[in-house]
Amino acid sequence: DAGMDVDLASPQGGTIPVDPLSLKPVLRSPADDRFLADDTLKAKVSGSLAVGDVDIDSYDLVYLAGGWGAAFDFGFSDDLAAAVTRANAAGAVIGGVCHGPLGLRNATGVDGRPLVEGRTVTAVTDKQVHELGIDSTPHHPETELRALGADFESEHAFRDPFANHWVVDGNLVTGQNQNAGPMVAREMMALVAANEPAGARRRATPAGG
Repeated sequence: DAGMDVDLASPQGGTIPVDPLSLKPVLRSPADDRFLADDTLKAKVSGSLAVGDVDIDSYDLVYLAGGWGAAFDFGFSDDLAAAVTRANAAGAVIGGVCHGPLGLRNATGVDGRPLVEGRTVTAVTDKQVHELGIDSTPHHPETELRALGADFESEHAFRDPFANHWVVDGNLVTGQNQNAGPMVAREMMALVAANEPAGARRRATPAGG
């Protein structure tokens, strides 16, 4: 809708598996239905680029999609870490939601330190991982990001595994879970359009979150 050209990439390339549980009515949204009916998107999902083959310098932004499948490959991919590191050095906007920020795990800043060190970020919390019954995943975003020195923010609600939050820190935009997807996308596009300086910081929490 914003007139942006979008490519899909994955650590290995090829078909990106979609968790069937994410298509259940409790999680599915009208936006999901729209994308599932998009033949162009479906072709890109079934034939994603390999991250290692992507010319990251040709992109204005990098979005790290969530879903707990990311816990099994994002934090282990040297190619993804290198791509995010290079994109950050070039001033690209980098974002992610839910488990997606695990793609920041091995990326570094221009100083060679962890990219998230001293940065304000959010992602799915350890509490939410437990409540959703996915403790068996090898990497938990909150644990990993805190260990790297990130200033981790989140919202908590009693028995609400989808309590939500999103935050902007310079060129880094992160969301706590899939409910933050639209907000993170809008923030990222706004940064690209405004070309805000890297020191700018904005954050927001939805009402009632």
